[in-house]
Amino acid sequence: MPRIDRYILSQLLTLFGFFALVLVSVYWINRAVSLFDDLLSDGQTALVVLEFTALTLPLVISVVLPVAAFAATAYGTNRMAGESELVAMQAAGLSPWRLARPVLVFGVFVGLMVAVLVHGLVPMARARLADRQAELAQDATERFLRPGSFQYPADGITLFIRDIASDGRLLDLFIEDARDPANQVIYTSEEALVVRAETGPVLILLRGLSQNLRQTGDRQSLAVTRFAEFSYDVGAMLSGGTRKGRDLRDYGTLQLLNPDAALLAATGATAPDARREAHERIAQPLLSPVAAMIGFATLLIGGYSRFGVWRQVLWAILGLILVQFLTNAAANQAGRDPSLWPLLYVPAAVGAVMCAALLWIAGRPRRLRQGGAPA
Repeated sequence: MPRIDRYILSQLLTLFGFFALVLVSVYWINRAVSLFDDLLSDGQTALVVLEFTALTLPLVISVVLPVAAFAATAYGTNRMAGESELVAMQAAGLSPWRLARPVLVFGVFVGLMVAVLVHGLVPMARARLADRQAELAQDATERFLRPGSFQYPADGITLFIRDIASDGRLLDLFIEDARDPANQVIYTSEEALVVRAETGPVLILLRGLSQNLRQTGDRQSLAVTRFAEFSYDVGAMLSGGTRKGRDLRDYGTLQLLNPDAALLAATGATAPDARREAHERIAQPLLSPVAAMIGFATLLIGGYSRFGVWRQVLWAILGLILVQFLTNAAANQAGRDPSLWPLLYVPAAVGAVMCAALLWIAGRPRRLRQGGAPA
């Protein structure tokens, strides 16, 4: 690599490390504070909080790296322009296309880092986080299974257990589910067992009675049902039913490109949904070179000015916002209709065209572009 390329690349990598560290720290601390409040309020230890925050770190880094690449490129280009280094390079015969080569290498390097994260570390961390959440839900359920006292694990839920046998069986169980005032249910059973399912802990009620009180207008009706065995999703009772099964984001990209029946059954998704998620991951690293090139090419069209290139910085930020807006719009459209997954690659293509146009403008003689480019 020529010396000038090594110089520009070293400048960008140094700034990238600084901005990435700052942005990841701010973003991670923000996420960690919310997790800290939720987990400690549930009675978890500091080690559990630290583990959960560490498992969210790969996702935070994958989101922050493209922004850090843009900030490093924009700041580095601004500094080189302010110190007349860009003017000297162009006076030596280097065209904007030639100056963009180390920036493109830098953007591809950041894109490879994002690809490693989104295709490997992030799914692994999310899968582990889902398993730990299921374990904590099981532990939370066991904390409410105390004999001889009424427990209130959630609003509208009353739980009573007379005793717990030495083999783990719950004796004489009473559950009142009054979360819906128009449809109240009381379950009683002689015995019950706690089993772990994919959606969380489940109570298996044995030899019991169900009393369902329904109110329709001014009329009330009571339905009584005897059962030999009945399953009650206590995990949904404690979490409000917010989590059902696994998430597509917990699986690897190759599994999503060729989803099997087990994956679809665990997530409740369709094969087109799984492939859309895979293509969204493939398209995400492409935005890193685009973000880096936008930060460089937009500032390059301003040329040298005693007042700096802050106007070009504003245009660069607006360009990045436009690409991110297109990314969100494409993701929303593909989410509604998974067959539109090719739209996920449109933002990167639009950004590449935008960067090429900016470099073409920067390479034209200044007298020809004074009226059309922001000065």
